[in-house]
Amino acid sequence: MPRDRRSSNTPDDPPENTGGAATEPTAAEAGQRLTPFQAVNLQFERAAELLGIPEDVRIALKTPYREVMVELPLRCSDGEIRTFSGYRVQHDNSRGPMKGGLRYHPDVDLDEVRALASLMTWKTAVVGLPYGGAKGGINCDPHTMDPHDLEQLTRRFVGRIERFIGPQEDIPAPDVNTNPQVMAWIVDEYAKYHGYTPAVVTGKPVQLGGSLGRESATGRGLLFTAERAAADLGLELKGATVAVQGFGNVGSWAAQFFYEAGARVVAVSDVHGAVFAAEGLDIPRLLEAAAKSGRIPTGAGEETLTNDELLTLDVDILIPAALGNVLHLRNAPEVRAKLVVEGANHPTTPDADEVFRTRGITVLPDILANAGGVTVSYFEWVQNLQRFRWTADRVDTELRTTMNTAYDAVREIARQRSTDLRTAAFALAIERVAEATTLRGVS
Repeated sequence: MPRDRRSSNTPDDPPENTGGAATEPTAAEAGQRLTPFQAVNLQFERAAELLGIPEDVRIALKTPYREVMVELPLRCSDGEIRTFSGYRVQHDNSRGPMKGGLRYHPDVDLDEVRALASLMTWKTAVVGLPYGGAKGGINCDPHTMDPHDLEQLTRRFVGRIERFIGPQEDIPAPDVNTNPQVMAWIVDEYAKYHGYTPAVVTGKPVQLGGSLGRESATGRGLLFTAERAAADLGLELKGATVAVQGFGNVGSWAAQFFYEAGARVVAVSDVHGAVFAAEGLDIPRLLEAAAKSGRIPTGAGEETLTNDELLTLDVDILIPAALGNVLHLRNAPEVRAKLVVEGANHPTTPDADEVFRTRGITVLPDILANAGGVTVSYFEWVQNLQRFRWTADRVDTELRTTMNTAYDAVREIARQRSTDLRTAAFALAIERVAEATTLRGVS
């Protein structure tokens, strides 16, 4: 079946830039607007306080290992010379090579990339992968660029950062507005400096060493963790009502997997808006129509909604799989879902988290729920190093085992510490990273 495979997330509003070791706001200040890096570190601080981590160790764990900024002048196809800014933030390598996506968007800036790199450190640690965290991006709009210009921009970026990436150093992957084709260009350009090295990136085309099951991995991981959380809540997934914000890679696969599991997916949305059907949407037909038109057809449901309205529907499970910071202090009191499964990166602000805790709404945090993508990226990397391809069934089986093991570990910490799943996930990750840092020595 043809499927629309656009980016799984879109970036946040342009954040204010801050230094690498920004001062954390207090809990009382959480309602004020935070930069992405401040928001991540507020969550970090809550878990570090729970664990009793000393202040000097906290600073060491929060501070990025390296931040690379490059300027990328390019003579475009129309003859005009344009300069783009590229970023690669490498947050931590105590547990292994750094890992994280590469996004192309006009709103990309250093603070956003820094925050996402930090999240990758905690995400890989939560699911037990031998990685640290990194993230990168170029502030361009690929939708308005000639494909040849986009390829040349990618190659120029690789030329500027090739000494900082590699299979044992830092392994990029697709993210917002990047895809297997962009990864193929990176593989080819990197080969000019280091020889053919498919393990330099993940999310590649299968023909160049990509893994079977990689494209669907994040959506499938959402289902696996949601199954466990729903069971703990006494919620039967079959027949449960689900709303999915975002219909790119993550959202569309999640909608399909929840539909196949017997859930009633009543609403989905893309950038143009949402469609709703109380009896449930015909997801296979919707996927086919969206693949042909590039958007969700407005006639697919009983009525149309805005993205904001979708977030406050009376459903069992809400899956924000598009934007960051979509659940905030203004709309958190109106959310009626029993379970929020975070498909996007940091879709919930810290003050919204407080509201959900008070109201008894369970949130499956992004660093656990959407870790299926990086998990199968790890499988791809392993296959590249071994020069051996796994079957799709093996990939899916290993993914389920990894996600279930991680969820069980987070749930146990949440129960032992009487805390929420996000704080428990950060606590598990911080303990693992802190232990590795201590064992390797801090100098």
